[in-house]
Amino acid sequence: MQEYFVDLHVHIGRSLMGKITKRGTSNKLTFSNIAYEAHHRKGIQVIGVVDCVSPWIIRDIEELLDAGELDEIPGGGMVYSDDLVILLGSEIETRESHGCSAHSLVFFPGLSQVKEFSRIMDGHMTNLEYNSTISRLSGQELFDIVDSLDGIFIPGHVFTPYKGFYGNCADRLADIFNPSSLEKIPSIELGLSADTDMAHQLSELDSKTFISNSDAHSLRRMGREYNIMLMEELNFSEVVKALRNQQGRKIVANYGLNPKLGKYHRTFCFKCENITNLPPPVLECPNEPKHRVVLGVLDRLEMIRDREAKPNSKRPPYYYQVPLEFIPGVGPKTIDKLIGAFGNEMNILHRACPQEIREVVSEEITNLIIKGREGKLAIAYGGGGKYGKVKH
Repeated sequence: MQEYFVDLHVHIGRSLMGKITKRGTSNKLTFSNIAYEAHHRKGIQVIGVVDCVSPWIIRDIEELLDAGELDEIPGGGMVYSDDLVILLGSEIETRESHGCSAHSLVFFPGLSQVKEFSRIMDGHMTNLEYNSTISRLSGQELFDIVDSLDGIFIPGHVFTPYKGFYGNCADRLADIFNPSSLEKIPSIELGLSADTDMAHQLSELDSKTFISNSDAHSLRRMGREYNIMLMEELNFSEVVKALRNQQGRKIVANYGLNPKLGKYHRTFCFKCENITNLPPPVLECPNEPKHRVVLGVLDRLEMIRDREAKPNSKRPPYYYQVPLEFIPGVGPKTIDKLIGAFGNEMNILHRACPQEIREVVSEEITNLIIKGREGKLAIAYGGGGKYGKVKH
């Protein structure tokens, strides 16, 4: 068994021909660039790409296979440069009967299942070539399709007020999925504004593993949240076993932002442009109840929880880790300098000792990096679509 760095939520913004597959993303987010960034700069060994329902991306994958840059491997997944495995998937938006919508991550063992999924979804999505996300299906209907193709289904960023099942649609996943389907769902994605202790407040999640992913809309944000998984080897089947805690495979640890840094941690008033710091739950603007607000994840959980938030020794540890790009004074040039010295970001965050870092950057930046690694930086709340900030 070996430990691997895993990020299962990276968007493909453009095809190799320049076709837009995910709006609101960097035009540098191509399949090839993602593979290069993960392998050569981030040090991540498993990447889940989540726009493969697009015919343009399927074409890209076929071209990369023909060119010998990718290979399908036994156990599922695509191998790139020997020690990076890419899982093919999609993030799909579903709509429930009462008008809300939510995102889910779906992954498949190989290209044949992805192509069949794309064919099926063409009947449930408008203009699939230019819309790789929004469907007319319910969450249960999407689950049934994915399950029939031997894929896995993971509710995405479940607590966020926009497109999260708990944040936007229901108090319980049992209100969305039938019992047998809910039992088959192996995991939920926490999202940037929640952590393990917060999610522990919902007892229906006791049988689900928690994963932390970057939801990257640019290359530099890949790996801002990730997981360490203990697996026998790198492939789709091993990741599924780790998500299900089977045969000794498991999630060893989650690494993510302090939820205070997330864009939706606390309630935000659009009129006052104010992120609340009042005790949760804050359900309306404290200055004027008629003002429009976006409900914070912490505030929403206070409403729907069925037990107290407290550490659970049966869960893998969740480590607060501030990404390099969030640290004051650490810009692209400094990150390039550090990667040049240590090989990749995972080495900087996990393996480089303070003395080694001091030989590359200033004492001040070194101290901030170490505090960020240890979760000891002071944080100002995020909310309403605005990230929190590290206090300098």
